[in-house]
Amino acid sequence: MDEPATCYRHPDRETGLSCSECGRPICVDCMSVAPVGIRCPDHATTSGRSATQTLKAARPSMSRDGLLVTKVLIAVNVLFYLVTVAQGAGLNAPGGRLFEKLALYGPAVAAGDWWRLIGAAFLHASVLHIAFNMLALWWIGGPLEAAIGHWRYLAIYGISGLAGSAGALLATPHAVTVGASGAIFGLLGAMVVIQWQTTGSLAGPAMTLILINLAITFAIPGISYGGHLGGLVGGVLATLALTHFGTRHVAYARITPVAVASLIAIGVASVLVAYWRVRGLA
Repeated sequence: MDEPATCYRHPDRETGLSCSECGRPICVDCMSVAPVGIRCPDHATTSGRSATQTLKAARPSMSRDGLLVTKVLIAVNVLFYLVTVAQGAGLNAPGGRLFEKLALYGPAVAAGDWWRLIGAAFLHASVLHIAFNMLALWWIGGPLEAAIGHWRYLAIYGISGLAGSAGALLATPHAVTVGASGAIFGLLGAMVVIQWQTTGSLAGPAMTLILINLAITFAIPGISYGGHLGGLVGGVLATLALTHFGTRHVAYARITPVAVASLIAIGVASVLVAYWRVRGLA
């Protein structure tokens, strides 16, 4: 069996992460999160490579780490999309029983369809919709899962999905809303917390990605700004809960009863906010 890799700057720390530029193993305290991978301190500001080259360098490392949760989430999203395409009117007109049962719609939630709060995150409205979301999930979620582990990552994704649904209902309770983008914005929120814990600053690649995506959200009609903002807030709060409210690094902090209780409280609060907003609409 191969010996576990250790950070080249902290030999006492085992790690499954490696710099997408040079391939050296690094721990979460040494990494910098970039849009297409992670970098060691020596290459955190390297700009000689193109984004395509950096992505190709990052993918082998991500494959070695498994990224089980990210792959399963993408597979489930694609499966649900194919089912709704088969039941609906074509690739860009999904529908049918599954779509009608899971799509987020205020009056249906008010009538007791609480599962829509999470089920809607696995539906998509068109080929471009699912393609962009799954690409973002791979680029953003892959490095994040490798950095913080499967269970922390899944908890943040789930809480962000619930918070995104709550935000969508707060903003547009009568609209039909679908998509994984609320949960993906939550992963961006987690990246900001990690960036802050690693560098002591909110400014950086993660915040830049958030600002760019928020600009797109508000510039293009029909995008659920409430879902994106809700997911972002949920992701930040969930990550802070896992870090004992910022006192420990998310990748090293133990998942304690307090952290679990905090995550449950955030999820329950999201559901309660959603039901408060839609009550009386059924």
